[in-house]
Amino acid sequence: MTTPVLSAKPALSTLLDLDARDPLQHKKAQFVLPEGVIYLDGNSLGALPATVPARLERVIHQEWGDALIRSWTAHAQEGRDWMALPDRVAAKLAPLIGAEASEISVGDSTSVNLFKALTAALDVASPGRRVILTDADNFPTDLYVAQGLNGLLDGRYELRRVPAAELSAHLTTDVAAMMVTEVDYRTGERLDMASLTAQAHAQGIVTIWDLAHSAGAFEVDLTAARADFAVGCGYKYLNGGPGAPGYLFVASRHLQARVALSGWMGHADPFEMARDYTPAKDARRFIVGTPTVLSLSALDTALDVFADVDLKQLRAKSLALTDTFMALVAGDPDLTLVTPLDHARRGSQVSFRHPQAREAMRRLVERGVIGDFRTPDILRFGFTPLYVSYADVYRAAQAVLDVAGELRA
Repeated sequence: MTTPVLSAKPALSTLLDLDARDPLQHKKAQFVLPEGVIYLDGNSLGALPATVPARLERVIHQEWGDALIRSWTAHAQEGRDWMALPDRVAAKLAPLIGAEASEISVGDSTSVNLFKALTAALDVASPGRRVILTDADNFPTDLYVAQGLNGLLDGRYELRRVPAAELSAHLTTDVAAMMVTEVDYRTGERLDMASLTAQAHAQGIVTIWDLAHSAGAFEVDLTAARADFAVGCGYKYLNGGPGAPGYLFVASRHLQARVALSGWMGHADPFEMARDYTPAKDARRFIVGTPTVLSLSALDTALDVFADVDLKQLRAKSLALTDTFMALVAGDPDLTLVTPLDHARRGSQVSFRHPQAREAMRRLVERGVIGDFRTPDILRFGFTPLYVSYADVYRAAQAVLDVAGELRA
């Protein structure tokens, strides 16, 4: 689908026509969405895929209730045993992030996986380098993890925080690793992964990418970008549910990197019960403990929604939705757009600054338009192409303008 170019405020009739021609329009019916709600917060928590409740019912009542412990290995030949859940999820996730399943470890939170990734990155980094480079406004947990790890290493490294626009200028030969998030969680600005990675590699720097606001919203190709490590979560655009497991990508060339958290599920043969750790040959070595069966089952089923999705169509619709929202809201004197207009620099969200942002969002939620607020003054709206329609965008924009007008009165 060609991304519509909307230079003026489109009429509702125009947007209804776009909905009728949308190749992804049938996807909305595959989610549970409350009537009367326009959900623009899938970049915080994805909506519930309609098939997930039945899957969890089966896991709870049949696999756990009836089969009990036998479900860890039952149906192994069909790949339906609990032990294989991380592998199954990795296989479904792989095409969404441009990786091989053998390069993906599924489990733990994004923060824990970032600790693993950063530790491994420093292990394979050029000797003698003592700087971890990051975006000054990176998501707080990324900064905290780096600070905590550096504390364990007796302050051996400098965490150098610079504005995102200045990252290229700071890719110097004292930098061991660059740790950045592809899409800024506040503004929706997207970094050029391929370009920054190439620049980093030219200086011998290892890269770690946080895909929390990328995977499931648009095409990601870690292999083409030559990324070294990446992490992401399962509960935003992947719709795996609250607290869904995260994942860790380790490029195959780095699979011999240090495993900082070595647990029994990362062993080459967990049930050998050996006294010494022998890591698995692929990214499974980065799995630590027992798979979280309920949350992994939900994520496993949620990812089936993407089975017939063309990621190019997904990206085209994302850009069209965000273009439409920007066009409809443009001109309000109290709303300052902070999301880039340039498609190449935009994720799948639109953010505005507003002097009464917290109150504005409270009123929007009361009206059934659910976005979210980020301190100190940001209104953030996430556009999940699988279940947000053009008509939704029109009605949400009208609500935003109404609330902004009320607060100005």
